[in-house]
Amino acid sequence: MWGRQRNLYSTYKRISSKERLNGNASEDSLGRSPSGVLKEAGLPSWKRSLPHVLVATLSSFLFGYHLGIVNDTLESISLDLSFRGSTLAEGLVVSTCLGGAFVGSLFSGWTADGVGRRRAFQLCALPMIIGASVSATATTLRGMLLGRLFVGMGMGLGPPVAALYVAEVSPAFVRGTYGSCTQIATCLGLMASFFVGIPSKELMGWWRVCFWVSALPAALLAILMEFCAESPHWLFKRGRMAEAEENTERLFGASHVKYAMAELTKSDRGDEVDTAKFSDLFIGRHVRVVFLGSTLLALQQLSGINAVFYFSSTVFTSAGVPSDIANICVGIVNLSGSIIAMVLMDKMGRKGLLLWSFSGMAISMGFQVIGASSLLSGSVVLYLSVGGMLLFVLTFSLGAGPVPSLLLSEILPARIREKAMAVCMAVHWVINFFVGLLFLRLLEQLGPQILYASFGIFCFVAVVFVRKNIVETKGKTLQEIEMAFLPAD
Repeated sequence: MWGRQRNLYSTYKRISSKERLNGNASEDSLGRSPSGVLKEAGLPSWKRSLPHVLVATLSSFLFGYHLGIVNDTLESISLDLSFRGSTLAEGLVVSTCLGGAFVGSLFSGWTADGVGRRRAFQLCALPMIIGASVSATATTLRGMLLGRLFVGMGMGLGPPVAALYVAEVSPAFVRGTYGSCTQIATCLGLMASFFVGIPSKELMGWWRVCFWVSALPAALLAILMEFCAESPHWLFKRGRMAEAEENTERLFGASHVKYAMAELTKSDRGDEVDTAKFSDLFIGRHVRVVFLGSTLLALQQLSGINAVFYFSSTVFTSAGVPSDIANICVGIVNLSGSIIAMVLMDKMGRKGLLLWSFSGMAISMGFQVIGASSLLSGSVVLYLSVGGMLLFVLTFSLGAGPVPSLLLSEILPARIREKAMAVCMAVHWVINFFVGLLFLRLLEQLGPQILYASFGIFCFVAVVFVRKNIVETKGKTLQEIEMAFLPAD
């Protein structure tokens, strides 16, 4: 059986990378290719892998929930813990979580590679449960910061593992759709935090309930993941062939095991049994994909999206819109765009969505710049400021939000996928931290026009970068994408 799969791989390797990724390789040039095996078996049922994907997205739900839970509760937390009026303390409650996420993201690759995807999810849930409990019972600022640090570590660990797992257990023809589920789960988590946090302004101590609530989905993630399939990619790389076949059958059906194992063999160039070193990410043939992933996530954050999420209430309030309504509007628009992206991901493709998304975000920032000028006043400023911000969130959720993490999990080679994802996400969290930390200060010193114009320029740079460097991956297996990106030794 394995000798036959090696022959399939050898024949496949003679076709150029460009032909493979563009889908120009014919079955005649392959002889009896794995694609022919797929056609005989038909497409795998999307229903088999869906429950596993939905359980994995609980980590994204928690990510969104903890990202937004301090938005409405920070005032009551500061009053209850006696640090009201200290902007430094309030900033630490927010940024400590981001610092913990940076630490968690650094270890996400080693965790996912060492213990597998399922155990990594369970390890992600553990600090979230501990952190939620410590935060909910905190009586001092120090206790709150400790709880937020634990929560942040779970937040940093979860999303990279979720992106890896969803990409590896999803059939190629719906991988984009399933990849969008993580973004939708994040939006639902944000909206849940907004609604759960509403009573905190009226009920003293309600913020403690808000943190206790988050422990429930974390516990559910840890329990349900015990019944989910392990990634066949990880099992194959570990040499556990029988388990890889067994879990492939759970995810795709018995008729697709042979084809799936042949696909996994394509990327086996004799080095998969070796553990990837940190230096492998920056030396040799892996440099390009790591650079592409890191740059794409950096541009995502430099677009200013998290400044919009963190401080949307301030902008809406200055325009005369209550913060509660502002948060709900932002949440609904973000969720709506993410659902549209899920529908379009496997039809329009990753690259197209990114181009339209970043272009729309640049235009939206242009509206913000015009609205902040002294040339306009009254209702026109309101429409441009509020409308521009909502359009910015909408266009972000259509592509720049869900696509980068999915694209990373697709283009990163199997040998370095876990560790490279960790490095790319660490870049994401560093820039996220500094954008959140410096936004209000830069807004005060530079003014809204210059700051929003800077965000718009980064969006335009992202359009150019995507057009020149990103290759379409929709409908391709992870092995086809990997072999197209990496030159042969």
